[in-house]
Amino acid sequence: MSSSAGESSSKMTDNAHPTTTEKGSEYLEQLATEAEELRKKLDQERQKLNDIPIQQAAERLEVMGSLNIKQRRILKGHVGKVLCMDWSLDKRHIVSSSQDGKVIVWDGFTTNKEHALTMPTTWVMACAFSPSSQMIACGGLDNKCSVVPLSFEDDIIQKKRQVATHTSYMSCCTFLRSDNLILTGSGDSTCAIWDVESGQLIQNFHGHTGDVFAIDVPKCDTGNTFISAGADKHSLVWDIRSGQCVQSFEGHEADINTVRFHPNGDAFATGSDDATCRLFDLRADRQVCVYEKESILFPVNGVDFSLSGRILFAGYGDYRVGVWDSLKCVRHSVLYGHENRISCLRTSPDGTAVCSASWDCTIRIWA
Repeated sequence: MSSSAGESSSKMTDNAHPTTTEKGSEYLEQLATEAEELRKKLDQERQKLNDIPIQQAAERLEVMGSLNIKQRRILKGHVGKVLCMDWSLDKRHIVSSSQDGKVIVWDGFTTNKEHALTMPTTWVMACAFSPSSQMIACGGLDNKCSVVPLSFEDDIIQKKRQVATHTSYMSCCTFLRSDNLILTGSGDSTCAIWDVESGQLIQNFHGHTGDVFAIDVPKCDTGNTFISAGADKHSLVWDIRSGQCVQSFEGHEADINTVRFHPNGDAFATGSDDATCRLFDLRADRQVCVYEKESILFPVNGVDFSLSGRILFAGYGDYRVGVWDSLKCVRHSVLYGHENRISCLRTSPDGTAVCSASWDCTIRIWA
């Protein structure tokens, strides 16, 4: 009798005190509800600031006139898909990297090749000029970022050295304010800053939940932020000093392939596999414009602004460059010439030309 009473009392005690697992799941549900409520409050606050759409604000602006942009140069020399290109700050030289394992430095005026390097791996996915134009950085499927000083005296490939190593492919790289620091993005879903001289890792940036495909730093030297985007459909703004993500933007429905700061540093544009470009405003903390047309079905692989920021150039998978009025959010014109998908697009530092790289093995300069 007493034993059965003991059993029943122990059962009652078990029922009276929920297990740790139950408590944990209740707590998680509570947190999820709280997070959802906070998200709704944030959206409400954003809506208060969302006074008028950018197109409405731009109604009083004159429509852009004819631009007369034409293909002025074609750079031929790669025997594989060109995956990346970058302008030198001297406004004349261009570096390109390709699936053929080659990195070529071009004179954009004469179309001559000044340097050609064969890398130890094919799919050299990223390349960049240093601010002094005395050095280039490149890398890709080797998971590394290498720097090569440019000179006509020596065999420059002998001077090549590895600066950065990721645990997956390196998808993008750019120098940070000087020749001494380099910023990389990788398929291991991280970004990192490295010391060029020592190869030391200075700061790591964790926050993406998928491959990082694109990074950009603002044009002004004084900023302490950069932006990254990738396969998780999010664009993240980072504080270089703390290594923390300070803003996160969403809106795209597929991988983000390219990201570029507006010349004023207060906004940025993205291009995605969802066939749209989008403009995000850092101060308003939201998306302010979508550049899309029903007839555009192909991914955007490169975006960049004109010097004033009024024009947004976008390179598409359908071989064309779209020229958009960034304020009125309408397509102004289309540039034809490439014979395969455009992989990268950059405006020259002085804004006088646009350069596009393509899977048709060429680089074209438009002005």
